[in-house]
Amino acid sequence: MKIESTLATMAISFIATAAAPCQTTKATLERMPSELETRFALSALPPAMREHATVYLLDPTTGYRRSREGTSGLTCLVERTAWERADFRDDIYVPLCYDAEGSKTFLKVIMDAATKRIQGMSPVALRAEIEKRYRDKTYSVPAKPGVSYMIAPVMRTWMLPDWQVHTMPSTHLMFYAPNMTDADIAAAPASSLAFPFIFKEGVAEQSYMIQLLGHAEKAKIAADEKVLLADLCAYRDVLCLTKEKN
Repeated sequence: MKIESTLATMAISFIATAAAPCQTTKATLERMPSELETRFALSALPPAMREHATVYLLDPTTGYRRSREGTSGLTCLVERTAWERADFRDDIYVPLCYDAEGSKTFLKVIMDAATKRIQGMSPVALRAEIEKRYRDKTYSVPAKPGVSYMIAPVMRTWMLPDWQVHTMPSTHLMFYAPNMTDADIAAAPASSLAFPFIFKEGVAEQSYMIQLLGHAEKAKIAADEKVLLADLCAYRDVLCLTKEKN
């Protein structure tokens, strides 16, 4: 029972959906301190993989810029615009890293979303534009299996159970599964979150097979990233795990 309860809590910590559009709010993104943003982005990776990863930082006036060139094919950033929600906020923080295949495909969508937002495109228009680009093949999906690392100790975005914005731990891996559904893998996430299930991020092309990390792994990540968690909390209280806000 303890394991199932823990897994359910972990699932709540990251699942977001492209449900009906939220009411549009104009929100200007705030620039994070470069050193903190870099650490936050890299925290999505296992420590042994961080040294040779490429890092992009968000310039709120122009978009993402490469701040560090890596050699491993891994690319990390902190996503600030959840385009699939058709709502712009200044308090979305999703650290993630793509392998080489995801860096060639899904990464471009995140970067374009940030740029279009900064250039003045509305939230609803942005979602429609990204959907169109998938339909006309401007955007492509990974050509082979791969993974997006999302084992950072905290993230903030729309989450279950109420589809509001929450700050919670998130420790999971996302394997590329374009156009797949739970039925394809006979998944039953409602009955057992210990096993992989499919999550659609806005469009079917951006579907992933999710594998949650266990309780012990989650606890170790929190302990190892204690300094980062304190620094993020000092930077913005919406990133404090003890001061969750909607």
